Amino acid sequence: MKKTACLFLFIFSLSAVYAQKKNAAFRLHICKTSWPIIIDGAMTEAGWQQAQAAGNFFMVLPMDTSRALVRTEVRMTYDEQNLYLLAVCYNYSKGQYMVESLRRDFNFGKNDNFLVFIDPFGDQTTGFSFGANAAGAQWDGTMYEGGKVDLNWDNKWISAVKNYEDKWIFEAAIPFKTIRYKKGVKEWGINFSMNDLKTTEKSSWAPMPRQFPTASLAYTGTLVWDAPPPDPHTNISIIPYVLTNTSKDYDSKYSPGIKGTAGVDAKLGISSALNLDLTVHPDFSQVEVDRQVTNLSRFELFFPEKRQFFLENGDLFANFGYADLRPFFSRRIGLGVPINFGARLSGKLSRNLRIGVMDMKTASIDASGLPAQNFAVISMQQKVFKRSNIGFLYIDKTSINYHPGADSSKTVYSLYNRNMGVEYNLASSNNLWTGKALLMKSFSPGNTQEDWVQAAHLQYNNRKWLIYGQFQRVGNRYNAEAGYVPRRDYIKLNPQISHYFFPKSGTLLSHGPVLNMIYYFDPSFHRTDHQNILSYLFTFRKKNTFSLVAQHDYVELLSPFDPTNTGKDSLPAGSRHRWYTAGFDYISQPQQLFTYDASLRVGGYFADGNLFTITTNVGYRFQPFVNITVGTSFNHLSLPEPWGKRDFFLIGPRIDITFTNKLFLTTFIQYNQQQKNININTRFQWRYKPASDLFIVYTDNYYPSPFSVKTRALVLKFTYWWNL
Repeated sequence: MKKTACLFLFIFSLSAVYAQKKNAAFRLHICKTSWPIIIDGAMTEAGWQQAQAAGNFFMVLPMDTSRALVRTEVRMTYDEQNLYLLAVCYNYSKGQYMVESLRRDFNFGKNDNFLVFIDPFGDQTTGFSFGANAAGAQWDGTMYEGGKVDLNWDNKWISAVKNYEDKWIFEAAIPFKTIRYKKGVKEWGINFSMNDLKTTEKSSWAPMPRQFPTASLAYTGTLVWDAPPPDPHTNISIIPYVLTNTSKDYDSKYSPGIKGTAGVDAKLGISSALNLDLTVHPDFSQVEVDRQVTNLSRFELFFPEKRQFFLENGDLFANFGYADLRPFFSRRIGLGVPINFGARLSGKLSRNLRIGVMDMKTASIDASGLPAQNFAVISMQQKVFKRSNIGFLYIDKTSINYHPGADSSKTVYSLYNRNMGVEYNLASSNNLWTGKALLMKSFSPGNTQEDWVQAAHLQYNNRKWLIYGQFQRVGNRYNAEAGYVPRRDYIKLNPQISHYFFPKSGTLLSHGPVLNMIYYFDPSFHRTDHQNILSYLFTFRKKNTFSLVAQHDYVELLSPFDPTNTGKDSLPAGSRHRWYTAGFDYISQPQQLFTYDASLRVGGYFADGNLFTITTNVGYRFQPFVNITVGTSFNHLSLPEPWGKRDFFLIGPRIDITFTNKLFLTTFIQYNQQQKNININTRFQWRYKPASDLFIVYTDNYYPSPFSVKTRALVLKFTYWWNL
């Protein structure tokens, strides 16, 4: 505990360094317009002629040492209802624009696009992002952790893109009711980003070091208002849905027939910076299916949250801890059980204090004896220094009116599980230093010891060096039933170092070694696992990359493990396994119509066996309407008996058809040999009004051998976003 306290103090002291905002001198003035703005991708209105232009962008990639070659100009204005933005993106060279499709929330690196990053509170940590690709597909998301964008967030705004011979113009109207901001504040953080694949250039208005994404809020300029932004006044949105569906389980021959249901979400703006979300009988049947993987791991896999209700300010709840150590994971709520109702209050109480409060109640399942459960979460985040913060999290999962053991034939569930924690998040003003230190404790019936978590990391990242170190200690009785903690009772050390060289000429932009070492120990500091990974990365000026990889693994099994994950015999606890692996990774140029990537590994495996793995993704786009991708994974295991030689094949062709930027059809087929399943998911979406949709979703699951139907379902869902 003393070592952890010292580490807290050390990381805390670092955040006082570099107190001045880097790009404070970049200022764009915005004035209210008295002329109407028509969103049509044409700069014809008088309001645009009088708006100040932001231009003369800086190059970020391939190198951040000069002005941009591709010219971009941005103008902004506003009225009582909307914030308006217009970007003129000029051609530097001839050739067609590169876009994947008209699909919303496109892949940044595979599209010519323009984006804006808005920091309304000036905290350089949270904000909003909007934009479009050159064909008019929209991009929107909430920003968190100073430079990450959650694209699962959708809200009401309109835009248009129009192509000209020498340029394309993006024009947007963003309602003030869509974003959150502090009333009376006249300066917002802002930056603009332009990606041009023909020249492989990424640029930004306020200069940005190449090692950071252009979304980094530490490097925003300033949007200066002529008067405080208008108060959005009444900000209430009602989002009802009606749904009808039919399904059939072909194994049990059970079909409930055609069923109908309805529910409603509501968003209430408590203030311009604080929002209350309510939901009654929510349904998430239209959410995109997870991409399957072949699982040869000893631990549970992680799949991200995609349900809209949990996403706004979702970092307040979901980002506490680390990717492999989350005390709260919202996908635990409603996992195979209906949600009756819920509420979320999230946003800013003041310029420096964020709060998130959530309460969700799930239904009981009589067949399994699962009781109704209540999930309550409280999160607070207090900003300190320029960009750092101190966070607090409390989670309470409680079974309602539950008496375990009353029916001996039913599974026994816990009465309650609670978690409490505090963490300090370091972010220096120039983003070179980032880090975290956290302390957590769980509370469960009968647990009083070894239920603590201590963890921390520190990272330094400049143009040539990335140096990282992480420490975790998780007690053997730490319990996070509403979280994602795949292993317990360990100490983890993870140092990593990368170095990059930049040739002055030639096709190679940069190259350099990466060493990543992951060590696990038991509480007595006896080593149980390690992975030593040495790679050498080559990045080319055309944006394709190639990496050579060598790896050494050691595992001392702490519990029996089936190395095929198919339910066969297991290797005994205490057995020790060592092996070496070599391979490569390659990603092709993103500016081609035909794109591909490949990852190959060959080497040893458990029980002195061998494992050969190859993973590929191949795509072709018929711009801008059709994007076809095929992902494949092949694993060949050669093991002693009783496992023998096993092949696991996974293929996932996906076809995206975007008739317009409001009309989409996606078909995703996945064959997973390990799970002995073929899944077909077809989703039709018509966005007939901003944030209002009609969905038709068809899902099939099949046995591959002999080929036969497992389950089948058809869903028709209608949603409408109604602003009061």
